[in-house]
Amino acid sequence: MKNLLFFSILMSNLVFGQDAPEKRTSKNKGTFFVYWGWNRGAYTNSDIHFKGTNYDFTLQDVQAKDRQSAFAFDTYFKSVTIPQYNLRIGYFLTEKYSLSFGVDHMKYVMVGVQQTTIDGKIATGSAYDGNYSNANFTIQPKFLMFEHTDGLNYLNLEIRRHDKLYQYKNVTLNLTEGVGGGVIVPRTNTTLLNYPRYDQFHLAGFGLGAMVGLNVEFWNRFFIQAEGKAGYINMPSIRTTMHEEDNAAQQFGWIQGNVVFGVRF
Repeated sequence: MKNLLFFSILMSNLVFGQDAPEKRTSKNKGTFFVYWGWNRGAYTNSDIHFKGTNYDFTLQDVQAKDRQSAFAFDTYFKSVTIPQYNLRIGYFLTEKYSLSFGVDHMKYVMVGVQQTTIDGKIATGSAYDGNYSNANFTIQPKFLMFEHTDGLNYLNLEIRRHDKLYQYKNVTLNLTEGVGGGVIVPRTNTTLLNYPRYDQFHLAGFGLGAMVGLNVEFWNRFFIQAEGKAGYINMPSIRTTMHEEDNAAQQFGWIQGNVVFGVRF
C-alpha cells in the first residue's frame, strides 16, 4: 500500500513537472485520479462462530465499534497507515464513468465487556469449559479479545458515475455514485481462551459496497471529496490462533463517512 501511494505521488510530480496542458473544462475520458483520506465507521451486530480443537461455539449479536486514532500531525501525515484511511486510484473510461481500485482500511474492535448469548461447547481445560445452549454469557477480555485493527482491509474494485452539478470559474461541484466489491484481508488481533495472542494477515472473505459523494474540484486538477459508503462483509475464514484448524466466521453490515483529498492527471 505504501508503494502504491509512492507511485501515485511520483506520477503526479511527473505530470506537474511538464509544461502546463491545455485548459480542460469537462474532459474526463482518458484521465487518472488518485486520492487519500480518512474514514469513520460503524458496524451492525453479528454472530461470531469460533471452531477448533476441543471447542465449537457461537457468540450471538456481538457488538463492535471502530477505533479512530487521536489527531496528531505525525500520526496522520507521517505514519499515514496508522489511522483509518482510504486510498484509491482510478481511470475515466468515459466522460461519466470510471473504474478504480482502492483500499478501505477500517478498524473493527469487539466491545471488550458485553452481555451476549453463547451456544455450543468448550473443552479446552479452561474455566469456561461446558456445553451451552443459548445461555446468557458475559464476554470479558480474559475469555476473548477480538479485533481487526491493522485492519479490516477491504481491497475493492468500483465502477463510478460522475456528474457535474455546478461550475464557477475554476471551481466545479460534482456528484459521484458507485458500486463495487472485493476481498477482505484483515490482520486479526485475537486472544482466545488459553491460546497465545495471534495477529497475522489472512484472506478471510469478501465484501460488497456502494457509495455516494460530493466532489469539489479546483482548476480541473485538485479535489476534495466527502463520501458516504455502506456495504456487507462476509468472512468465513478468520485466523484466530497459530493453529490452522482454529478459525472464526462472521458477517455484518458497515457504513463509512470519508473525507479524501486527491488529484486528477
